Amino acid sequence: MGKRFLKRAGWSIFSLFILVNLFAFFHAWKFTHFSDTRAPKTDPHTLSFAGKLKTICLGVDNPRPVNRGKPSGPYRTIMLQSHERIECWLIETPGAKGTVAVFHGYGGMRSSMLDKAEEFRRLGYNVLLADFMGSGNSGGNATTIGFKEAEDVKAVYDYLTHAGEKNIYLFGTSMGAVAVLKAVKDYRIQPAALVLECPFGSLYKAASARFRAVGVPGFPLAGFLVFWGGVQHGFWGFGHRPVDYAKTVNIPTLLFYGEQDERVTRKEIDEIYSGLQGPKQLITFPQAGHVNYLVAYRKAWRGSVARFLKRY
Repeated sequence: MGKRFLKRAGWSIFSLFILVNLFAFFHAWKFTHFSDTRAPKTDPHTLSFAGKLKTICLGVDNPRPVNRGKPSGPYRTIMLQSHERIECWLIETPGAKGTVAVFHGYGGMRSSMLDKAEEFRRLGYNVLLADFMGSGNSGGNATTIGFKEAEDVKAVYDYLTHAGEKNIYLFGTSMGAVAVLKAVKDYRIQPAALVLECPFGSLYKAASARFRAVGVPGFPLAGFLVFWGGVQHGFWGFGHRPVDYAKTVNIPTLLFYGEQDERVTRKEIDEIYSGLQGPKQLITFPQAGHVNYLVAYRKAWRGSVARFLKRY
C-alpha cells in the first residue's frame, strides 16, 4: 500500500513538473515573440471561460509594436544591420552639440520616444531614434528583453562613430536602459555619457515583478519563465543581470527612477547605481511609477538632463 502510494505520488509530481514546464515554455514564447499587428492585445477581463483557459495554458498574445507617429520636422530614415535589420530616424539640429541615441522599452517603438527626442533637440542635440529588433519597422518578431538588443545599441553607436560624431550620448528607458548597459559591458563602447531610466536589476526580478502585478507569486513560475525564455533565444536567462553590467561602466551616468514603480524596486536601482564606476547622479520622482516621466515631471527631467549633459 505504502509503495503504491509513493509511486502514484511520484508520478503525480513528475506529471505536474512536466505540465508546469509546458505552460512556462508557451508563456515564455508569447512573452518574447510578437504576434501579427492586427491581433489585439489580450485583455483577460473580456475573455470567455474558454479564452481564459487558453490564455492560462498558452500565454498572452503580444501584438507587434507599430510606430504611430513621425517627427514633426525634417528627419532621415536610416537602415542599419545588427543581427536583424534595424530602422532608425535621424533628426538633425543646426550647430548640434552632439548626438543622442534614444532606445525604447519593452513593447515600445521609436515613435513612443518622440517626446524625449524633442527635449534633446531643444537642448541642442541631434537625435537618433531606433526601433529594436522585433519592433516598429525593424526586422524579426522577437525580443530578448535587452540581451540581444545590446547588439542593436552597438550598431547605432558604430554608425555614429563612422559618421564622424565625436560627442555620442546614449539614452535608454527600461529595457532600452538595460540594452545600453549590456552594450557598454560587452563591446566596450565609450559614449560621452549615459542617461538611463528605470532599468531592472535582473531578468528574473523583472519576470517576478510581472507575476506580482497580476497577483501571482513570482516563485517558482518566474524561474521557469526565465529558463525557457533564455533557452528559446540561446542564452542563460539567469545570467541577464544589469546589476552586474553596471559594475563595468565607468562612463558618466544619469539615472532616473520613479518611487512608485511597480516593476522595478528601489533596491534594484540602488544596486545598479552603487555598481556604476564613473561619475553618476540618481534622480527620483516621488509619485511616478514605471511610466513616462515627462507626463508629470517634465520641468524637473529637462533641467536634470540639461545640467548633466552640459558637464559632459
